[in-house]
Amino acid sequence: MTQQAVVLRPSGPVEPLDRRVLGLAAVGVGGFALAAIYQLSGSRHLGIPCLLHATTGLNCPFCGATRMAAALLQGDLNAAWHFNPVVLVLGPLIGVAVGYQFLAWALERVRLIKLPRLRPSPRAVDWAIKALAVLLLVYGVARNLN
Repeated sequence: MTQQAVVLRPSGPVEPLDRRVLGLAAVGVGGFALAAIYQLSGSRHLGIPCLLHATTGLNCPFCGATRMAAALLQGDLNAAWHFNPVVLVLGPLIGVAVGYQFLAWALERVRLIKLPRLRPSPRAVDWAIKALAVLLLVYGVARNLN
């Protein structure tokens, strides 16, 4: 593993953002845009219905995420927690990591400073995806036991 250093006034080519970072950013921005539409639609509450809930009546691990984000936009943390606590905790953690990657890329792009980028190993990424899948599966089952 190569040690990365902070470089003032970097020169040379700028490494592009990882496509996974761009994908996570798009999902986050899209989610909050959907929450804003949901919030602004008043009593109609426009949103994307969950296919699992519509067909079976069961809640998937993401059910309530739009309402959670809409509650956050109103500043109601208690309501957000009750709509979907797992996404409420994981969202900001992922958002900070994605935001840092964007910040590091942007600062290097305007030639101010080159910050070290987050570079998890393929093994760490694989482990994190599996752990997240298990967490969401357990949460999805547990929330339907009530």
